[in-house]
Amino acid sequence: MDHFDDILYDRSDGVATVTINRPERLNALRAQSYEELIQALDNAAWDEKVGVIVLTGAGSKAFCIGGDNA
Repeated sequence: MDHFDDILYDRSDGVATVTINRPERLNALRAQSYEELIQALDNAAWDEKVGVIVLTGAGSKAFCIGGDNA
């Protein structure tokens, strides 16, 4: 599996969970985040053991506030 810095990827019981993991930035997406999301979603989409993809955000303040220049 690929190594990710800005997201978490977990696959269990036919469910792939992709978590944006930048709660200190309210899960704002930077270029690296987009690249990792694309890779994770591509992995899940082509995995025959995955029937459901869940996209979520870490922390309790925000799912994702949008883009980040950092």
